[in-house]
Amino acid sequence: MKIVAQIKEPVNHEMELFETKFREAMSSKVALLNRITYYIVNRKGKQMRPMFVFLTAKMLNNGEVNERTYRGASVIELIHTATLVHDDVVDESNKRRGFFSINALWKNKIAVLVGDYLLSKGLLLSIDNEDFDLLKIISVAVREMSEGELLQIEKARRLDITEEVYYNIIRQKTATLIAACCSLGACSVQPESTDVETFRKFGELCGMAFQIKDDLFDYGEDKIGKPTGIDIKEQKMTLPLIHTLNTCSKKDKKWLINSVKNHNKDKRRVKEVITFVRANGGLDYAVKKMLYFKEEALKILATYPESEYRDSLELMVNYVVDRKK
Repeated sequence: MKIVAQIKEPVNHEMELFETKFREAMSSKVALLNRITYYIVNRKGKQMRPMFVFLTAKMLNNGEVNERTYRGASVIELIHTATLVHDDVVDESNKRRGFFSINALWKNKIAVLVGDYLLSKGLLLSIDNEDFDLLKIISVAVREMSEGELLQIEKARRLDITEEVYYNIIRQKTATLIAACCSLGACSVQPESTDVETFRKFGELCGMAFQIKDDLFDYGEDKIGKPTGIDIKEQKMTLPLIHTLNTCSKKDKKWLINSVKNHNKDKRRVKEVITFVRANGGLDYAVKKMLYFKEEALKILATYPESEYRDSLELMVNYVVDRKK
């Protein structure tokens, strides 16, 4: 059995029901909107985020979920989809998971409005059902994600990112959404319990490991959906590069910064940067840090009783660092 199917197995029923509820949550009286949301739903990814919600809830509640769990999963998926639609506009990206992005097919103005619509749908789903505790978790995540993106843009201009700032960026930009999934799952079945914060932390650790793995792909040989060297071309400061900049000689540091700043579109130069980072331990260091976050996440799970849901969450944590794309 494929690893994702194995992770999903204990929540297969919930995920099927979730599909229906999620489609309903997206529906509108505007035909154009329905056409676009239909396009989005039919090109979904692995849906790891709702899986995190259901697995956490079932693990903490003797294998049971409730309507709040479904709403939590729908809200997170609506918000996540909204941010992806907006990201593609910001990044001027014409493809998303191998398909045309919304902005490529319907232009930027419509894409921005669709993103806004999905965001408001998510917020209203919580408000209409008075899930204010869930709404707070989501709203904090949206604020953090926006701050993380802006912090990254601000720092990329000056290329002066320290390791600490980098962790701040990825915690806000990526980890906060996975943290929200896990705390939503916990909060839907055990509101006001300490599990809500424990699983926020667990999700954050998974998200940190996930993002570092993404950074490593930029230096990999494998063909993985995104071409290698793309982060360098976009002047994104990732952990392998940051570590190399902090540990190499002044002369090499000057060459690296100049390469990223002024020659980031030169394929040969980008290749030289990748080779230099690999040769100077940047990758090994990033792998070590990624495995540290993974182990910390697994330690949290180990404090809970054994169950098929815990097994699936452990598989998920391992999958985050072992995946090939």
